[in-house]
Amino acid sequence: NVTARTGQPYIKRYVEEREQTLMFVVDLSASGKFGSVEKAKNEVAAEICALLAFSAIKNNDKIGLIIFTDHVECFVPPQKGTSHVLRLIRDLLSFEPKGRGTDINAGLDYLGKVVRKRSIVFLVSDFICADFERSMRIVSRKHDLIAISLRDPHEINLPNVGLIDVEDAETGERLVIDTASAAIRTRYSGLAAERHGQLSEMLRKNSIDHAPIVCGRDYVRGLITFFKTRERRQQYV
Repeated sequence: NVTARTGQPYIKRYVEEREQTLMFVVDLSASGKFGSVEKAKNEVAAEICALLAFSAIKNNDKIGLIIFTDHVECFVPPQKGTSHVLRLIRDLLSFEPKGRGTDINAGLDYLGKVVRKRSIVFLVSDFICADFERSMRIVSRKHDLIAISLRDPHEINLPNVGLIDVEDAETGERLVIDTASAAIRTRYSGLAAERHGQLSEMLRKNSIDHAPIVCGRDYVRGLITFFKTRERRQQYV
């Protein structure tokens, strides 16, 4: 039971209002299948959505789902109830993408067409794509948009394991990297930190809340910290 294992009752304390609409806009593109720890990013995405969805059930919220890759592949309109949430989780866990790439604009543009009422929108992605700031800004003006970014530890720091053959899951491009080189590892870590910093700054500039998650770490603790901070900040708005 994912909610029992992940401490769902603690998250529930930080849901601010009742009878809202929650939308999960989830990136399940090929890059999400990467995982150097116990679970790939797509699996962690599904668990986080399950945790938040079961928290919302207690508040009688409507919950909907959009799954996208380089195009929208699944839409489940918002509804209430446990059986509905179980269906969403099944859809997430069993989903096999047709597209390989990532187009956040496609997911957010579709959201704008099908969800008219102001909603809490959880955008769950590794954000490995470009040129999506405008779409996020537009959505954040109408909805309460929360970005949950997922990173694998090996996307932050390369392990020192010698020569490795890496493949871009979305483009198929292959490259051999000598991870024994300290200079290469340092350069890689620097680029990863720069990319994450650019994402964080873009979200901050547009007043979009950001919950960064690293796979393999305690994401429940991270989410609790996020909601506590969000709750404190909203008390002074």
